[in-house]
Amino acid sequence: MKKYDVIIAGYICVDLTPGFKKGEKTYNISQLFKPGSLTEIEGLNFTLGGAVANTGMALKRFNKKVFLNGLVGDDFIGNIALESLEKYNLSEGIKITKQAGTAFGIVIAPPGVDRIFLESPGCSTIFSTDHLDFEAISQSRLFHFGYPPLLKQFYSNNGDQLLYMFSEIQKMGVVTSLDFSLPDTESESGQINWIEILERILPFTDIFVPSLEEALQIMMPEEHTKVLLASGNTDILDQIPLSTIKELGRKLIACGAKIILIKAGHRGIYLLTSNVSDLNSKRGLRLNEKEWNHREFWIPAFPPEPEKFINATGAGDTAAAAFISAILDGNSPNKSIAFAALAGRNNLYCNDIYKDLAGWSEMEKEIKPGSNEIIKLN
Repeated sequence: MKKYDVIIAGYICVDLTPGFKKGEKTYNISQLFKPGSLTEIEGLNFTLGGAVANTGMALKRFNKKVFLNGLVGDDFIGNIALESLEKYNLSEGIKITKQAGTAFGIVIAPPGVDRIFLESPGCSTIFSTDHLDFEAISQSRLFHFGYPPLLKQFYSNNGDQLLYMFSEIQKMGVVTSLDFSLPDTESESGQINWIEILERILPFTDIFVPSLEEALQIMMPEEHTKVLLASGNTDILDQIPLSTIKELGRKLIACGAKIILIKAGHRGIYLLTSNVSDLNSKRGLRLNEKEWNHREFWIPAFPPEPEKFINATGAGDTAAAAFISAILDGNSPNKSIAFAALAGRNNLYCNDIYKDLAGWSEMEKEIKPGSNEIIKLN
C-alpha cells in the first residue's frame, strides 16, 4: 500500500483575477485593452494557481491522498499560497526560498472570452530537482508534473533535469504524468526546441495531458502559426480540425508516451493510447488492457450553464485531475474521459476548486448513458 495516491510537482503560483460583471454586456478583448479605456470590475480574487495547486486540490476533492511539491517565495504572495494550502492540509511539501519572489499570474477572464494570462514565473525559475522530495515520490502510485515551459531549470540544457527526474521516477515503479503550458514565443522558453525535449522525455512519460494549442504549437509550429493568423478574433481552438488533432496524437504517441489526453477547451477532449501493459507492471495502476490498448476516443465538452459561470481558470488542470483519478480507480478509457470533460465543465462554476467543485460521487451520478456522446474513433 502506497502512502500517497499522487504527488504533484512543478509550477505553483497565486492568480490575481479581476471580477468582471456578468450578464450586463458582451466583452470584447480588443476594446478591453484599448488605450485610454476604463472597465469597471467587481473586486480582485486571489486564488492558488498552477498545476501543483489546481490539480492537487481537485485530486484531494476527488478523495485521493495527495502530496504537493513546489516552491514559493518568502513574501506576501507566498504567505497567501501557504495559508491557502494549510487550510486543506496540503502545504507539507511546499518549499520556501528567499532567492526570488512567488510566481503570480494576472488572469483576464471576462465571461464568454477565453482567458489571457500575464505571468510572472518568480522563484519557479530556480525550482529544480533539488527541491523534489524523492522519498515521498517513491511512496506514491503516480507522479504528475506541471508546466516545464515556466520552469527554467527543467527546460535548460535541452531538458536534462526533466529527463533525469522522469527516468529516476520510472525506476521507482511509479506511474509518470506530464502537463504543459503554452510557451511564450517572446520569452526564453519560446526559443526552446520543445520537440527535441519531448522526444527525450516522453519515453519515460506514461501519461501526457497537454492542451490542444500547446500540443499544436510544440509539435506542429508552422501549422500553429497558420491557424493563429487565420483565426483573427475568433478562438483558435475552433479553427483546428479533428484530423489535425488526431495527427498530433499520433506524433506524441510516436515520441513514446503511452496515454495522450489532449484538452480542447469548449470543444471537448481527445484520447489516444498505445500499449498500456507497461503501466500495469507498476504497483500504482491496474487497467483493463483489452479496454485500454490502442484506443482512440473523442468526447464533446459538457455544455455549461451560463448563469453558473464564474471563470475558466484551472479548468484544464481539473480535467487532468479527474482523468488521473479515474485511471487510478481502474475505470475504462471512455468513462475516464467523461470524468475529465465533466470536471472541466464543473470547474467553470468555481471560485475555490476544493470548496466549490462537485465531488466524485456527484459526478458519478451525472455520468450515465446518453449524458454526453463519446465518439469511438478506433
